[in-house]
Amino acid sequence: MSGNVELLSASLARAKSEDRAALIAYLPAGFPTVDGGIEAVKAVVAGGADIVEVGLPHSDPVLDGPVIQTADDIALRGGVKIADVMRTVREAHEATGVPILVMTYWNPIDRYGVERFTAELAEAGGAGCILPDLPVQESGPWREHADKHGLATVFVVAPSSRDERLATITEAGSGFVYAASLMGVTGTRNSVGEQAQDLVRRTRATTELPVCVGLGVSNAAQAAEVAGFADGVIVGSAFVKAMLDAPDEEAGRAAVRSLAGELAEGVRKR
Repeated sequence: MSGNVELLSASLARAKSEDRAALIAYLPAGFPTVDGGIEAVKAVVAGGADIVEVGLPHSDPVLDGPVIQTADDIALRGGVKIADVMRTVREAHEATGVPILVMTYWNPIDRYGVERFTAELAEAGGAGCILPDLPVQESGPWREHADKHGLATVFVVAPSSRDERLATITEAGSGFVYAASLMGVTGTRNSVGEQAQDLVRRTRATTELPVCVGLGVSNAAQAAEVAGFADGVIVGSAFVKAMLDAPDEEAGRAAVRSLAGELAEGVRKR
């Protein structure tokens, strides 16, 4: 079932045709359990998420703040493996029909094997990967295998990226561009701010790819603010925190479904 990069592009195009931004939700695989993580993905889609990023838990997540690190620790202590990530992608995609990407640091893929990882992700119905720490100049082998299997390669750009660097990154990427709204790690913020708007403007000058903004969005008002200038609004820590704060798994699923509903309204008020 390869070729889901087309589904990803279609989902982003559909949101644009409806004059809104896409809502992209992030949840780690294996949190609170593998089965519980799959149910959480179903819940955010039921609430209104258009696209889902499934995180591959890592022991040293350089981009992730304390909330996602806590969830990753729970997943890793539960023994989550790459096979569980693939199962999460497969079952969540089959149940929801939405594009599911994997967000992962490079080291686990490198150790697992690029050809094996891309083949299994495509077979599971995955739409591609977000690779926050893979340098573009070292990404050739990955992109070759990803292209062969119809997978998107989403790179992350930051406010510190100079214009010529942005052009290099966006030329190599596919699916969409992940614009990190500010310097630092993931986590909810009081303000997402002007830095993000400037980064989106500079990124759009280099590419026709949709530009989606993450890092810091946690409520409908912020989602609406970002939706005013971006093609997609990416929310992670707020969903994970809702699950961490819930008294049990059922309450956690209800909380992320409700939050997705609020955010889905927000992206429509751009």
